[in-house]
Amino acid sequence: MSENFDVKLDNESYLPDPSVKENSWMQDYEKVYSESLKDPEKHWESVAEELEWFEKWDKVMEWDHPYAKWFTNARMNITYNCLDRHVFNGKRNKVAMIWVGDGGEEQVITYRQLYREVMRFANGLKSLGVEKGDKVCIYMPQVPEQIVAMLACARIGAIHSVVFGGFGAKALHSRIKDAQAKIVITADATLRRGKRIDLKSLVDEAVVNASCVEKIVVLRRMTPQMELFSEIEVDFYEIMEDVDKECEPEMMDSEDPLFILYTSGTTGPAKGIVHACGGYMVGTYYTTKNILDLKENDVMWCTADPGWITGHSYIVYGPLSMGATILISETTPDHPDPGVWWSMIEEFDVSVFYTAPTAIRMFMRMGEEWPGKYNLSSLRVLGSVGEPLNPEAFKWYYRVIGKEKCPILDTWWQTETGMHMLTTPVGEPMKPGFTGRPIPGVIADVVDENGDPVPAGTGGFLVIKQPWPSMMRTVHGNDERYRQYWTTIQNYYSAGDLAVKDEDGYIMIQGRSDDVLIVAGHNIGSAEVESALVSHEAVAEAAVIGKPDPLKGDSIKAFVILRMGFTPSDKLKPDLMYHVRMNLGPIAMPSEIEFVDSLPKTRSGKIMRRLLKAQELGMDPGDLSTLED
Repeated sequence: MSENFDVKLDNESYLPDPSVKENSWMQDYEKVYSESLKDPEKHWESVAEELEWFEKWDKVMEWDHPYAKWFTNARMNITYNCLDRHVFNGKRNKVAMIWVGDGGEEQVITYRQLYREVMRFANGLKSLGVEKGDKVCIYMPQVPEQIVAMLACARIGAIHSVVFGGFGAKALHSRIKDAQAKIVITADATLRRGKRIDLKSLVDEAVVNASCVEKIVVLRRMTPQMELFSEIEVDFYEIMEDVDKECEPEMMDSEDPLFILYTSGTTGPAKGIVHACGGYMVGTYYTTKNILDLKENDVMWCTADPGWITGHSYIVYGPLSMGATILISETTPDHPDPGVWWSMIEEFDVSVFYTAPTAIRMFMRMGEEWPGKYNLSSLRVLGSVGEPLNPEAFKWYYRVIGKEKCPILDTWWQTETGMHMLTTPVGEPMKPGFTGRPIPGVIADVVDENGDPVPAGTGGFLVIKQPWPSMMRTVHGNDERYRQYWTTIQNYYSAGDLAVKDEDGYIMIQGRSDDVLIVAGHNIGSAEVESALVSHEAVAEAAVIGKPDPLKGDSIKAFVILRMGFTPSDKLKPDLMYHVRMNLGPIAMPSEIEFVDSLPKTRSGKIMRRLLKAQELGMDPGDLSTLED
């Protein structure tokens, strides 16, 4: 645990057009939040009542620290809320999903079509012996069949474990073994920048010594079709051929597991985060509606992959429970050129766009002329997820993409939380660099290591003080690891992030507590130094690490990617050091700056500082299964 540190706060704020708030689902944040504080259970019960349940709950919540049960003894199925109720309520021919492939090919799927495909594939899984409670690993490209497979598992009560299609065989193997997956669903290949990347051979390698796997279901996209080994391998569409077209949704208890999703920590193997059916459904539905402000006529594009929690919550379960239209795409943001995403926004009238700061900074580096070529007037809400949105990226996003009319939602949450926890709701004043405030139903604070609140402007640890519906229920096979989240700082949920709160209650995320730099007895968040560097006109991206220093404890080394039009020079290094000094003070000034062409990142776009540190100090880099390249 580190001590508190003072933070220089800039209270610059932006207020979107008043019509944004007037037309939003949550028009009075202060009122809704204060009501949720008085009676959190009543708040969440009113949300749950907007959804369909086969049997209602006995109690909204049971809390026996650190374990919560939500909507106890209720019976439901999340796919009934994502599919059946829309098909039966007049949306059967509404577009549920638009898919754009790597080569620009398109597929449009209505709710009726998705409903039927899910039921057929669910029966196909049953024909392979899949039953309620069985684990199914899904390792696929971002294609419609990936979402069909997820929903089919949920339909019959099988627990899906989606593994991002960019992971290698070793990471896939460990996740299959840990979950004890009975079935693996994959594809022959994925396409990236026009090139075929084989997936099936990685699965073949991953299932060696994984005796739990009984069948491998293969989506064959490529021609000529690959041969399948008949003893264990079956074709994705062939298992749907001779099955019943109807598949009644399994009656799930609210607390039955819905899925396991693996997230890597800074140390140790990946953690299998377990989410339950009822609470997760309520949390993702509520935040999709009230935070992303999704409406009947919106087209929502979340650029994540369903292999991450962002994709689970805000591509699949949240938007589909709202009966919305989602856009999914296999494209990369710079292929065939850096205008491809903006052209898709124009083409499909995307109105809610949710992406990562890494992508925003990449577009900043490419220049304003690319988005300037396209009509982006359909955009209504812009979101950011995955890591703190630094002020310069916020301003660029607001001005260049949102044309100074769209609210920017910088959302903080985790795989473990299942849903948004902190943000600035649409229509509220936005402060660059600050995520915002807790959403209604969530009680968050910034505290010291004893759990006592710290003064405004003083750094501390971000905690959540009370349970919420979509919280994880355990870490698969390692409940002790789960309990650590709730016992590290008092009886609060400790997120592992450093944060600071201003006088208005807005919270700024400073970075992971294990990324803190201790310079001459002062604790400095790595994200803060990186943000200061990126605020310089020459810098596109930056990462900083601490290096052991006999006098200071840590000295700061920065790795910097320059924007187009700027070149490394001996003069630029001291300029950048001085720039940080003027922004944060002399204690935060880097001692070294190295110009680089790229930074090591996870596939979700987070910079792997520990890898930079390991390379710099000649240490073992540890688990690299999440490394993008």
